[in-house]
Amino acid sequence: MIPSSYPDAAELARLTARMLLEIKAVNFNSKDPFTLSSGLPSPTYVDCRKLISYPRIRSTLMDFLTVTVMRNAGFEAFDNIAGGETAGIPFAALVAERMALPMTYVRKKPKGYGRNARIEGDMTEGQRVLLVEDLTTDGGSKLSFVDAIRETGATCAHTAVIFYYGIFPQTEKTLGDHGIALHSLCTWWDVLAEAKAQNAFDATTLREVEAFLNAPTEWQERHKK
Repeated sequence: MIPSSYPDAAELARLTARMLLEIKAVNFNSKDPFTLSSGLPSPTYVDCRKLISYPRIRSTLMDFLTVTVMRNAGFEAFDNIAGGETAGIPFAALVAERMALPMTYVRKKPKGYGRNARIEGDMTEGQRVLLVEDLTTDGGSKLSFVDAIRETGATCAHTAVIFYYGIFPQTEKTLGDHGIALHSLCTWWDVLAEAKAQNAFDATTLREVEAFLNAPTEWQERHKK
């Protein structure tokens, strides 16, 4: 069933952050920073893939994501829901089910045999496609997925994610310059606020995380190995 009535965006963000903290998808470690896919250090890490193992939270967040997209983009704005390989696939399927729309997924690169396709499932010229992913940091990985969708003759002007870092100012410009609007449920700022409210981490760790969020590039430069 398509959800139609939910709390405002601020409350959705708080509840999303609370759920991520509850299942320990959020990790803070200022003493021994995580290494991101970029190779840069970070005192924060979020694992949205864990959500698929928690049915009540998974279902609630997919309702949240669906209603967010429909509020922001329109109730009849899409013809196809595409997931990015691999983390976006289950979430795209769940959103597509709620919106009663076809679902497809986009490979990171052609599979190298058979049709050598990047798009799996039926995507046709002129379809308006929503790209669903688990998260976005700087928006860069979304561009390749969107380009693959557009190569079919379909259009893709929107991407929806559960988690948006919200600390790199160039992200929305990068996406916007490519003709893509970003829809998300929560950011690191929402998670930090909820973590403080819950006393989920010690004060020293929370201060270091806040320092990172306020100046991520400078923090990473100081903590490079």
